[in-house]
Formats: sequence, C-alpha cells, structure tokens
Amino acid sequence: MRRVPAALCVLAPVVLLVLGWGPLVHGHPAHLVLLGVVVLVGIAAFRAPTWLAVVLAVVLIAPLVYLQPFGATDPPGDETVLRPPGEPKAGLVFHPGARVDYRAYLKLLDRVAQQGFLVVVVKEPLDIALLGSDTADLRAEHPDVPVWAVGGHSLGGVAAAQEALSDNGIRGLVLWASYPVDDLSGRRDLTAWSIHGEKDGFTTPQDVADSKKLLPADTRFEQVPGAVHAFFGDYGDQPGDGEPTVSRAEAQERIVALTAEALTAVATPSRGPSPSR
Repeated sequence: MRRVPAALCVLAPVVLLVLGWGPLVHGHPAHLVLLGVVVLVGIAAFRAPTWLAVVLAVVLIAPLVYLQPFGATDPPGDETVLRPPGEPKAGLVFHPGARVDYRAYLKLLDRVAQQGFLVVVVKEPLDIALLGSDTADLRAEHPDVPVWAVGGHSLGGVAAAQEALSDNGIRGLVLWASYPVDDLSGRRDLTAWSIHGEKDGFTTPQDVADSKKLLPADTRFEQVPGAVHAFFGDYGDQPGDGEPTVSRAEAQERIVALTAEALTAVATPSRGPSPSR
C-alpha cells in the first residue's frame, strides 16, 4: 500500500514538469529544486511506514499542484531586461502576478520600454512575488537609469508596494490590478498610479476604492473599461475572473498607454499626476 503514495511523490513532479515545461524551465530555479526534492522524498518514502508515505504525498503534492504556473501564451522570448531605443527616462522593476509565467508580461512591457523606459522583469521564487528579496541589486546594475519605479500585477503589486515603503530611493509605484496591504499614505515623494480593470473578478473596483486610504493623497486611479484580471498579461483566461466587455487587445493598449504615462510622471515629478477623485 505504501508504494502508491510513494510512487505519486515521484511521478507527480515529473508530470507537472512536463505539463509546465516552458514556465518552469525559464523561471526561477527554486521551482525545479522543489520538484527534485519531492522526487527524492518519494524515493525515500518507499521504505517509510504506510501512514507516513500517505502524509508525505498529501503534504507535498497538493502545494505542487497549486503552484503550477499559468504559462505565457506565445512568449516572445525570455529576456528579463527590456531596453528603450535610447537613454532611459526612468526605470521600472516589475513583479509578475502569483503563479504566472514572467514571460506573460514581456509583450506588454516591451511596448512600455519602447516609449523610453528601461524595464526589469523579476523572476520570482516559485512565481510568488512575496518570496523574493528586494530589487536594489537589480537596480544597481543599471546606473544609467535616473529614477526608478516599482510595479506589479496582482500579488506582484503587493510586493512592489512593500518595496516602495521600505526604500525611499524608489520614486514611483505602478499597480496593475492590485493594491497595497501596507500604509504608504505618508510617502509624499512617491508618484503612485493604480491601473485596474472594470470587470476584474479578483481585484475588484471596490477593492481598489478601499485601498485609497493606504496610498499617497495624489495617487492617480485609472480604470480600464471592460478589462478583467487576466488582461494585464498574456496567459489566457483565469478561473474565477470576471467577464470582459472589451477585447484583450483594446484593454492592453490602454494599459500600456497608462503605464507609460505613469512612468513619464515619475521621470518629471514636477508635472506629476493630479489626484483622481
């Protein structure tokens, strides 16, 4: 009997690796390490008591299935640094959403970069932004960038907001379908923009409205009409999301334009965004 749960611990990581080959191989190595560890535990479980083998199978396999990432649809490459045509006006460190292949954001963010901004996309451990460290080292690799913003989608935006709170050298915050959990209202030198979808089933317009008290008073709030949570990346539909009333292409055109406008405001704070009521 113990052979069944032990075999599951060995086979499940292999199946998940095959199914998620692209995002797992191109992503942070922590995911591959975790899969390998579970395989080794499964091999050891062949000699364990039956009850222990069952417990290990449940405890280890369930998180693996949950952490399986949403793969990028038609990824354009695997670059994490997107460069503008000339000297960058500002830089953006971008944290992907939870369990989303970072490559799902490259097409959108490259369109932002082409408007004069250097964009660094973070490979998060297990595709969970809150498990990563601060990005000071990443920013230090680009001394030609005059001013930096951080941003992110969904949980990635939460991580970006935490970083903005702890690092006064960050001058901009760009939230995509996200909101902070910490109070940044005292960061008067922070240019913050919240870009969200009207039909988002996860970060709802009410969630965004409730977050206003946690952001600087002059934060710009922009709603993308008809957009849902998954429109902020290219990884297909997301179960539990809202029903869009606009095409993905139309929504993303607006997201790119607003993000470029936000970074322009970071680069020229004297002409920054006016409060949105």
